[in-house]
Amino acid sequence: MNNETKMTILTRKARHLTGSLVISLLTTISTVLGCGVMPAGQMSTRPFTVTGFATLPVAMVYTDTTAVSAQTPGIAGDKGGAQAFVTRLVMQTVFDVLESQGRSALLSDAIISTILDQLNVTISYEPMLCQTISRDLTRDMADEKKAQNCIVVGNTVTGICTVNMNENMKPCMDPQAKIGPIPANHTSISGTLTV
Repeated sequence: MNNETKMTILTRKARHLTGSLVISLLTTISTVLGCGVMPAGQMSTRPFTVTGFATLPVAMVYTDTTAVSAQTPGIAGDKGGAQAFVTRLVMQTVFDVLESQGRSALLSDAIISTILDQLNVTISYEPMLCQTISRDLTRDMADEKKAQNCIVVGNTVTGICTVNMNENMKPCMDPQAKIGPIPANHTSISGTLTV
């Protein structure tokens, strides 16, 4: 599979996030559009937060191990790579929503373009480190002594499995394994829109 195909698949997987992102940004963006073209030297800043994603595309998490990278195409190779993916996703969503809202408000393309040219988006996102990957919950973890195991279905991280490493390296299906949702600090994107 070539890189372009991988990016298309990851973008498609990320679209489930854009619905929440669009809803969260509509009020903020309406306010930004209400500002219109700002005189030189004047700025308007609007914060936004999008929370509560139940799952994450693998491009929004990262690993520092070659084995996980080889096992999970599209996973970011470092924290910066995952943050860059989220920044691109948010920027594209912001631009798409601004263009749509601007057209709905009957603003000319020139005004919309001027607003987009003046727009600065700052993103804050804490990607999750996946030290190991379980593609199914029966995978033996005997050789994996790291605690953060990401459960991946297709190209989507659906949860985590934390295993007590002092008790025979139990697989994630073991009753003593703790399977849970993605921690909340990894399912929140915040930032500011400045025009």
